This record gives sequence, structure tokens and C-alpha cells, in this order.
Amino acid sequence: MCGIAGAFQQPDGKVLVTVMTDRLAHRGPDANGVVELVAPDSAVVLGHRRLSIIDLSAAADQPFAKGGLTIVYNGEIYNHHEVRKDLESRGVRFTTRSDTEVLLEAWRAWGASALPRLRGMFAFAIHDEHTGSITLARDPFGIKPLYAMPRGDGVIFASELKAILAAVGSELTVNPAAMVASALYYWLPQEFDAVRGVQKVPPGTWRQYHRDGTMTAGSYWDAAAEADRASNDDPADLREVLMKSVEAHLVSDVPVASFLSGGLDSSLITALAHRLDPSIEAYTIVFRPEDQALEAMPDDAPYARLVAKRLGMRLHEIELHPDVVEMLPRMVDILDEPIGDPAAINTLLMCQAARQAGVKVLLSGMGADELFGGYRKHRAMLLAARYGRVPHLIRAGLVEPVVGALPVAVGGRGLRTVRWAKRFLTFAELPEEEAFRRSYTLYDRNELVALLDPALAPHVDEVIEHHRLVYEDSRLPDVVSRMCLADARMFMSGLNLTYTDRASMAASTEVRVPFVDPVVFRAAFGLPAPERIRGREQKAALRDVAREWLPPEITHRAKASFGAPLRSWVAMDLRELVDDVLLRGELVASGFLLDDPLRRLVDDHRAGRRDEAKQVWQLLSLELWYRNARSAGVAAA
Repeated sequence: MCGIAGAFQQPDGKVLVTVMTDRLAHRGPDANGVVELVAPDSAVVLGHRRLSIIDLSAAADQPFAKGGLTIVYNGEIYNHHEVRKDLESRGVRFTTRSDTEVLLEAWRAWGASALPRLRGMFAFAIHDEHTGSITLARDPFGIKPLYAMPRGDGVIFASELKAILAAVGSELTVNPAAMVASALYYWLPQEFDAVRGVQKVPPGTWRQYHRDGTMTAGSYWDAAAEADRASNDDPADLREVLMKSVEAHLVSDVPVASFLSGGLDSSLITALAHRLDPSIEAYTIVFRPEDQALEAMPDDAPYARLVAKRLGMRLHEIELHPDVVEMLPRMVDILDEPIGDPAAINTLLMCQAARQAGVKVLLSGMGADELFGGYRKHRAMLLAARYGRVPHLIRAGLVEPVVGALPVAVGGRGLRTVRWAKRFLTFAELPEEEAFRRSYTLYDRNELVALLDPALAPHVDEVIEHHRLVYEDSRLPDVVSRMCLADARMFMSGLNLTYTDRASMAASTEVRVPFVDPVVFRAAFGLPAPERIRGREQKAALRDVAREWLPPEITHRAKASFGAPLRSWVAMDLRELVDDVLLRGELVASGFLLDDPLRRLVDDHRAGRRDEAKQVWQLLSLELWYRNARSAGVAAA
């Protein structure tokens, strides 16, 4: 796990890469290097910051050169032993035990055809001195980030957007469509670039830049096509698939620990990892009682303790009471893109605690909800179909007025059921794609248009149309599978994997996600629809597997989000910041946000008439991100 940067066909490449690798220092404190490769008709500079996980020797430091190829690489190839054996049988000789050298030799042997052979998370650049070209590639799900900026006759690239902004921010412009997308989703879909001209290399693709200024590209993984094929195959043995995935994700030359929230997903990953490595330890988080009350959040700690006791493993508890006024600006910088999810703070603080204890690698249960139908919105969409059969007079004359009049908090205690009911009624009677979008986004179209500069309305429509195109790009036969595919392509990659990478790497730790794996993906989409949601039971297939290792208190437990006491933070800790930074901020001054609708939104939340905590947090995060971009020299939209 590392940070990479590079410049191809840039006269100032050495300066640019030095600036970028310095900005990525948090991603790799164990070693760093910059190499310049100059030929008569090409110029390449590659930079690397290393977090040593596999082959800790200096021989495996990067940039790594061998036989005319030079690579910088971020990630882990979990099946590197198997790929190595295959290459050795073809006569390849290795000088290190690293997966970096395996990746380089796999590319030499098979080119882009090597990519489907790899089981892991990765983003890399390989320069070939014989052709003068440089190739960028990214793993199937986008677990590892990679940004590229075409510049002149070449390109510059880096693991994080902030590194590129530090080098060439004055050449860039904020992308208003991305800011609109952030306001709608509270994160950015992969297809939207936060600043114009700096693109995210799409997951499952590669790009090759040539010394004559041309570029070729290809795709080796398509989630929709893979899901469609899997849905027509015989179901896999899910127990065996998960066991082998966890086993693969334990490959490491340093100790591996586990996140353990006490929910089904992290508990199952932890139980499987403990079965394979009884010495593994776990980390969990707890919150202050007053924060839990206003948030109406479940107390996860007793469940985490129950799992740890059942398995006989050591559990480290981390109480979170951060100075959120100080943490929010720091988190905005860490997250790189305009992302408004406070769960990233949990990840950062947990990773910091693990790192202080000497742990570099942690396993996470992320991805199970997306692939196996675990979110409340998934079941809510099925309930909406039943609600539509309730007579209109009852819906419009009784249910909606009563729910609309209920407060979302009373006496400092949040009313979770009321919040859910209000959210449900915003989408319960809409067509499928629109209902699914509205089930998890922050506004409907008219609400968002009313909050923004009227000139941005076309961007609102562009973002909404993008969602429709992604959602309907499927031949899957049932609504649950279609929702899961959309989540895997948008929510998982745009939000969960993004904040996990940035927050963990800010603490110089690596988080691995065994559910986010091509073999697990195919097994999930090979399930019959009822194996995801069986009556009231969500992630039914996972629960069936988990019953072998986990107690009923875990396997029967309802979904508990890996969240944060957002409402407490917005109502108390951040009140002055909202007034001073958001309501009097640059987004209002520039006209991006309209003053009166914004103040009404904040007032409605503070009065308890509506639950707008996510909206306030996201807009405050967006304001701080915009200020950061402008201070890096990025021009206004």
C-alpha cells in the first residue's frame, strides 16, 4: 500500500513529481523514491511513497526497474504467489519476494491480459523503455485511487487529487457539475471529476500513453456484464468463496488485525480470519452516551465484545469523542474530493489507534451490504411496492399528514422511526429507478434546484440522468439485484471505498476488503433473489453462512450502520461553524448556494421540523473543500 505519482512528456516533470510525492508522504512513510528516465524522444519521471507490507526489504522499494520496465504501484496482489509460480514455470527469474516484481513480470509476459489474472487491489504505472509508452491501470472495483491529468503531449498522475492540485492547481478549474453531484449524493460518482481536466481512471480499465502524444485504452472488467453472466450461472458455494477470499486477504509480511463493529459483516470477516489465524486481534469503537441519545444510534460495543469472547480473541476498544470542530477541516483535506460522510472520521481514528499499536493492516466488512442487499433502502424499496397497494385515501388523508407533522427529535433524543418514516414517504410512490435514487440522496430535483443558483439546473438534470443510465444499464431480472449492482458501481466505489482509502492512508495503514473481490462479486450475483432478502431477513445468504461461527445475537441482528453521532455534532459542536463558515461562506457569496433557502434548511433542522443533519454536514464539507481548492490556485467554476 503506497502512494504513486508521475509525469510523462513534461518538461517540468521532475519538479512536478517531487511536489506530488511530498504531498503523498502520509501514504508511505517507510521509503520514498523519484526516478527520471530520459530518452531522445520521451521523458518520464516516476515517484513513490512506500508502506511496506510484502517483502519489507529495500530491494522491493520503488520505483522498481528490471529489464527495460519501470513500475510504481499502490496496492496488494493477494495471489502473487500463484502468479509467481506460473511465471517461474515460463523461465522468469525473480530477485525479490515482492508482489511488485510479480506484477512487473506479469505485465511483461501478458500485457493487459495480465490484469484479469490478478486478485487484489491496485493502481499502477509501468513505463516501457522499448516502446517509450507508459501504462496506467486500476483494479476492478476502484479500491485503490488513480487520478490522471492530460497535459500538453503527455500526462501527469497521482494517487490523490490533492497531489495534482499542489503541483498544477493554478492550471485547473472547479467543476460545477461535480459540486452539484456532491450536494445530491454527499459523495462523487466515479464519472464526475471534482476539477475539470483531472480524471479518475475508471475501475477495471487501463490507459496507455504513447510518446507521439496519442493514447489507447481498454477495459478488462465490466460490473454489469459480470453480474449478468453470474446471474445465469449455477450458484457458488458461498461459504467456500468467503473463506478463500479472507484467506487471500491475510497474505502479509506484517501483522493483520480486523475492524469489528459487532454487525454481521465485520463479525463474519473477523470469525473467518480468526479461524485462519488465531493470533489476529480486533478493533472496535464506542461513543459517548449523550451522542448516542441524540443520534438514536445502537450501542455496538456489547456485540463486538460478544463476538470477541466467543472467538477468544483480544479486542481493543476506542472511545470516540473527537474535537469535531478541529477534525472536520482536517477530514475534508484528507478526503480529497467533496465527500460529506462523517463515518470517515471513525475510520481515521480507528486506523490511528491501530497504527499506534504497531498494526499496519486491517480487514473490513465493507461491501457486503452493497453486494448482498443489506441496506435499509433495499428492503424499503420492497415495502414501497406494498405501500402502493394501500388505498390512496388512507395514504394521502391519514398516513402522510400524520408522519409529516411528527418531530424528528424530542427533548434531546432523536426519533429514529420518525426519521425513517419521513424518508420512506419521499420515495414510496415513485417509479423504480427514481425511487431508488431518492431513497438515499439528500434532495429531490426541485429541492436541490431551489437551493442552488438557477443557472445550475442543467447540471442537476445531468447528474440525475447519469443515475438513470447507470441504474438501467442492467439485464438483471429482479429489483434487489438491480439495486445491488447500482450500489456496487456507484455507492461502494464513489463513497465507501474512497473514504476508506483516504482515511486509512492518512494514518499510514492499509484496509483490506474481502467482500470487494471479483470471485465474491460473482457469487453474490449468482444467488437467487430470495437469498438476498428473505421476508424480513436481509443478507439472508450471508446469515446462513455466519450461523456456523457466530451466535444468534449477531446472525439475527438488524443492520447497524458504521456511522457517527452526526446529529449531535451538527446541533452542538458545529453550531458556530455552520453560522460562520457555511451561512457566511464563499458558496453563498459566489451564488452557488442561495442564502434564503439555505437558512431555511438550517432553521428547519434546528427547530426539529425536519432532519437535515446530513445536508448541513455535506454543505459545510463542500464549503471547506471549495476553499481548499481555491487556496491551491484552482479557478472558480
